[in-house]
Amino acid sequence: MKKIILLLTLVVLTAAPAFLNAGIFPKTGTASLQFLKLGIDARATGMGEAYTAVTNDISSVYWNPAGLALIPQQQAFFSHTNWPGEIMHDYAAVSRSTGVSAYAFSASVLHMAPMDVTTADAFGPTGEKFNYMDMALGLTYSSAFTDKFSFGFTGKYLRESTAGYSIDSYSLDLGSLYNTKWKNLTIGMALRNFGPDVKYTIDNDEDNHMDEDPVDLLDNDGDGLIDEDPPELGAKIPMDFSMGASVDLYRTDTEYCIASAQLDNCIDRQETWNLGSEYKFGSLFARIGYQLNYDTYGPSAGLGWELATRIAVFNIDYAYTNMGKMAEDFIGSAHRLSIKMKF
Repeated sequence: MKKIILLLTLVVLTAAPAFLNAGIFPKTGTASLQFLKLGIDARATGMGEAYTAVTNDISSVYWNPAGLALIPQQQAFFSHTNWPGEIMHDYAAVSRSTGVSAYAFSASVLHMAPMDVTTADAFGPTGEKFNYMDMALGLTYSSAFTDKFSFGFTGKYLRESTAGYSIDSYSLDLGSLYNTKWKNLTIGMALRNFGPDVKYTIDNDEDNHMDEDPVDLLDNDGDGLIDEDPPELGAKIPMDFSMGASVDLYRTDTEYCIASAQLDNCIDRQETWNLGSEYKFGSLFARIGYQLNYDTYGPSAGLGWELATRIAVFNIDYAYTNMGKMAEDFIGSAHRLSIKMKF
């Protein structure tokens, strides 16, 4: 069974770049459920999201589920991000380890303050409000097959709701990690958000009939009008393939410095290169990263602190990402705070 899973993983992850570059996948502005692309965990974002080969704790449920099995402890995680435009993103996860394998449950919610309903007839706000929310619930399984190779996958339920409309869907994440044992050189691959197209169910003409057929020029629903509500078009979700490597620049019992590089290929944008580094001294961490060929992000940086208590080992991390023209100032850019616990 393990050999079959390993073979399928290698086939899928090797073929993923070809699928993503194929002509059937359109590019910019064509994918739905964009919140699935929002990175979580201040440690990862402080390193420029060059994290597919670095991840080795509970945040792996997002970046690369193979990393969840690398720490044989129970873990919990919470991350909060303030985005420009008063948009907030919260992520939480809990995991349980059996020593070789690990399981996790995760929840991701993107939300914002109520917004005004506007119509063409009113030429502005009507006085009514509506809410927008994206949500993903995930179940993760990860296993260390050898002391060098681990594999994991996450199944996710997806939902988006806005102004009385909603869509429900699902997706799958796959990931693998291989540690060469030379200077801790690790190669990681992850395929995220592999799933079907999504489609809103909308009654545009408000006749209580959906996806009518206007092509035959008949009044199929019997409302006295030729069918005027054609089927809604589907939209892809932002499937993404990441391949990266990380290595120790140097390491001692109390200090280390690692560097990582990563290639991301997402169906609705150009390929991006992510570079990152993390320095640890005692219980303190400093991180820096950069995303190349990305029209929104650029440099990022972060700090972390590890605190051991009788209850758990806490990792408290903060990261700042430069949003360029999307943010008016430092306060308006993306700020992330995350807390991890190992029991």
